[in-house]
Formats: sequence, C-alpha cells, structure tokens
Amino acid sequence: MKRSLVILLATLTAISFAAKAPTHRSIRAEAMGNAHVALVDDKEAIYFNYAGLSQINRLGNYEERPEQGYYPRNIGDMRLNLGGAGPFETYFSTYNVAKDVQKLYNQAHDDAKEHHLSSSNVLMDSLAAHPELIHKMNSYDHKYLTMKIKMDAELAFHNFGGAIWIDGNVAPYMDAGLIIPQIVIDTFYVDGVAQVGTAYGFTDEFSAGIGLKIAKRHKVENMYVTVINYSAIQDTLEDRYHDVADELIDMDAISFGMDLGVLYQIAREVRLGLSVRDIYFKDLAGDKITPNITAGVNYSPRFFNKNTGFGRKFNVAVDYADAINGTNNYKFLSHINFGMEVEQTLLAWPGYNNAIRALALRLSGGFKGGYPAAGFGLEVLRFFTVEFATWAEELGYYTGQDEERIYMGQLSIGF
Repeated sequence: MKRSLVILLATLTAISFAAKAPTHRSIRAEAMGNAHVALVDDKEAIYFNYAGLSQINRLGNYEERPEQGYYPRNIGDMRLNLGGAGPFETYFSTYNVAKDVQKLYNQAHDDAKEHHLSSSNVLMDSLAAHPELIHKMNSYDHKYLTMKIKMDAELAFHNFGGAIWIDGNVAPYMDAGLIIPQIVIDTFYVDGVAQVGTAYGFTDEFSAGIGLKIAKRHKVENMYVTVINYSAIQDTLEDRYHDVADELIDMDAISFGMDLGVLYQIAREVRLGLSVRDIYFKDLAGDKITPNITAGVNYSPRFFNKNTGFGRKFNVAVDYADAINGTNNYKFLSHINFGMEVEQTLLAWPGYNNAIRALALRLSGGFKGGYPAAGFGLEVLRFFTVEFATWAEELGYYTGQDEERIYMGQLSIGF
C-alpha cells in the first residue's frame, strides 16, 4: 500500500523547462486565463497580490466601503485543497502508441528466441512491415507526459493571509527511437512553500501589501528507463522519493523570498494592480529564480453585481504577466492574460447579506498567453467546493509553437 501511494504521488507530475519559481495553481485564476493581479478579492491575494487582502470584508461591506457595497461580501477564507491535473489527451494517445510498441517488441523478442535469430534484426523486419507504427513513434519522439499535483492549506481575512502548499513534479517523456524506446524522467522535483503577508489601505483607493515566503526544492534530473523493462521506473521513483524525504530538514536547501504588491481603485468599477513576486534571496536548489513582475486591470460593472442573499459577482480582467522573463514565451502575446467570470448564488437564506448560502456556481473563461482557458466552481453549503479548469501552456518559445493543454480538478473544504 505504501509503495503504491509513493508511486501515485511521484507520477502525479508537472513540467518545468527552466528555473521557474514554485508555482501555485489557482483554479479560479487559471479558469479565467490567470488574469488576477488586479482582481484579488479573496484568498488568491496570497499568491497574486498581497494588496488584495485589504479588500476582504470591505467589498460588499456598506459600512467600510459604501460606494462598492454592490459586490457580494467576502468575510474571509480558510481552505484545505487537493487537486491534480495533466494533459489527458496526450496521455491516452501516447499510451496507445506505447502499448503498440511494447506488443511489437515482445513479439519480435519471442520470434527471435524461437528461431535463434538476432532480436534487432527481427525487430527491424517487424518495423518495416508496420510503417504506420514508425510514423506514430516518430510523432511521439521526445513527447512529454506531464501531470501536476497540488495540496494547499490557506487562511485569509481582512489585511492578513498565509498558506502552506506543496507542488510535486516529475517530467517524463517518451523517446520512441527505432531500436530501444525508453521513458526518460527529464526532471523530478518537489517544491514546498510556506508564505504569509499583510496589506494596508493608505486611502480608500490605494493599498499596498508585502509577503514573505520560505521555499525548498529537491530535484533530480535525467533518469532513463527502457520500454522493455519499464517496470524498473517504480523502484527508481521510490528511491528519489526517499531522497526527498531524507533531506526535508536540510536547512541549506531552503531559500527565502519576498512578494510586493499595490492596488489602486481608479474608479468605482475599475481597479489597477501591480505585483513583484518571487524575489528570492538565494538560489533554489541551484536554480536562479527570475522575479515575476505583473500588471493588470479589473473591471467589475455595477449593473452585473448584486449584494443580497442571492449575490452575483462579475469580473473582467487583463494582465501583462511575467514581464521581465524572456527565457520562454518571449513574444508579446505570450505575456497577455485575459479573462472573465460570473459567480451566482443559486440557493441561499434571504436577508443575511449573502452570509448564509447553500449553493453557488462560478463560470469562467479567457485566454492565457494566447490559448483559451475555461472552468467552473460549485460551492455547497459554503463548506465544500468542487472546481475544474482547463488551460494551455507553451512548451516552445512562442505562442502557437507547441501547445500542451492541461485539465485540472480540485476539491476544497473550509469556509
């Protein structure tokens, strides 16, 4: 049982092409194209812009901010989340190719043994008889089979928030080859992050936030397992898992970082945001982290919002994300995130200013770096939330070169 859990955790995986900072995946944000730096009206302020913590219990609060009392009120957030994701279309198609390859190799091996021939010669003859398989193998050469897992514990209320979260990653890819196909673990790493921050509203229009974080990353690169003895990957991944566990208390591997952010309410329905995140003071497991500078605007039209027992929230947001990172996605469009969301309370106890709601639905859509994104969230009794999002990430150097579509689901408990 323990062995199975180890392998399951190790194979819930994600990919990192360069020295990226630990990345928290917000389902709400990803579903609307990850345009969130100026929206931040709940716990997501912890990850996108700490200045947004000043909005919790103010938006929708007639006493604190009467000019914006039409927003559904958000008193605070305390959540435990567990989610997983991956490009499932790639999984299924690549699995079918790998299954066909394995069948062919086993047949060639059996034929060679029966007739006392060279396995490689029989294999080449078999491949020659199946040109369609060679075409499939070539199309999946160096094809990444990525997955993601996230676990979060979050707490946020007016002017304060913090979170502890883990992102476990491994990036296997399939090398089809013509003689010995193999599965290669390009990078395996586990990120653990604890962060806390605060915000202060200097005026009704302007607020600023600051946060501190500690992060640890353990990674191992380049593990090779051939298709013929692919079961050995289980032992390999378990060894790497124990390496991570043994070094969890190694303080030399911990890096400290800082996040900064500001918000400005330029008009009653328009908010501007700017954040500088992931300012790490030393390398993270040998990786030099580039800070993330993101600027954005959020528009929340009054006529679409409703602050009653059956509250409704509507937002449209645009971000220019990760402005100084040119390692990947250096084209202008790759930095543009755009999205919109509508959240509607479907069942509630009327007259309690949205404090007691039984069922709420959120629908979202947008574009992240030029690729479509969408998702939904369903909240039951304010305590259970099921969320889903899909978006795409660029595996190449510019939008449109090599798209990888991700599908992520998450279950949350809390209020």
